[in-house]
Amino acid sequence: MTGSVEGLFVSPQGGVPKGMVESLQITTNGCIGDRQNDLKHHGGPTRAVCLMSTDVMERLQAEGHPIAGGTTGENLLIRGIVWNELDIGTILKTEHVKLRITGDAPPCKTIKASFVQENFMALSHKKTPQQTRWYAEVLQEGMYAPW
Repeated sequence: MTGSVEGLFVSPQGGVPKGMVESLQITTNGCIGDRQNDLKHHGGPTRAVCLMSTDVMERLQAEGHPIAGGTTGENLLIRGIVWNELDIGTILKTEHVKLRITGDAPPCKTIKASFVQENFMALSHKKTPQQTRWYAEVLQEGMYAPW
């Protein structure tokens, strides 16, 4: 599969929305300049990077949800990958960065503003398999700057 990164996002203060950045230093402990306020459920080596698909986002937007890049806590917004073919263990790589999916990123009330009637469960892997964000661990650290 070949895809492209449509957006890079971080939140220096933690929480959402995350703001867009031009480049992203990705390390085994996460993305430089990004902070998580709830370390029990976010961040750490097995949840270093949060991934989201433009296809999933656009589907939710078509349903009327005000979701946009960075509003659900993703670090990378990706286009062109068949999202329903991803699963735990899938490896994604660029020239300088290599990631392995470790699990879905369960939605929480923090992202409720991105959904009509605060229905953040619209992004639930359990309710709608593959309509989710994914967490990944970093197998190869590096700088990502797609532009």
